[in-house]
Amino acid sequence: RNNATRAEFTNYDLSNPFAEGGFRWVAKGIYTHGERRGEACVCKWFKSGFVYEGSYFDLDIRANDKALEIIEEWNIRRYINKVVKINMPEVWTFNDNSSGSWSGRKVLQEPFISNYRKYNSNSGWALNSSPWPRVMQALSHFSYHITGGQCVLCDLQGGEYRDAICLTDPVILSRSRSYGVTDLGPEGISSFFLQP
Repeated sequence: RNNATRAEFTNYDLSNPFAEGGFRWVAKGIYTHGERRGEACVCKWFKSGFVYEGSYFDLDIRANDKALEIIEEWNIRRYINKVVKINMPEVWTFNDNSSGSWSGRKVLQEPFISNYRKYNSNSGWALNSSPWPRVMQALSHFSYHITGGQCVLCDLQGGEYRDAICLTDPVILSRSRSYGVTDLGPEGISSFFLQP
């Protein structure tokens, strides 16, 4: 969770995002108020344009909520001696003092993750080079079984820490296609499991 109420981003960082996904740009900033004051954070916005309504992020929040539900069940079962965590983004709004065209724009805000790696995708690709990637693939398979074949938690990426891993931007593939543009539906679920 953010555990903060404000953050600052330089114009340079907003104009030159340090990372990107298939659908979003990512800029790095600093929390300025709250428990995380002084810590790094990120904001994410759609490549297709800016939004001024928080509802545009509803499916992202819904996917994160479902991912958290699955991850909590995984952790309860203690298949491994480490904990899987997930960054839970919030919809934040650039205030009226923001420069240029940023005033009033909505973004997804969350803590910055160090030691970032991608473990699998929503199309079935998987990294298989060390223990954590194999654990993440197991978590994806677990999600399918725990949901009775209705969902797959995938596109797993995040940071490795001494006793945990922290994930961000998960994808939920569902039979009902209920989790946004990255939810590839039943075809996506089939494709995920066809990959070696």
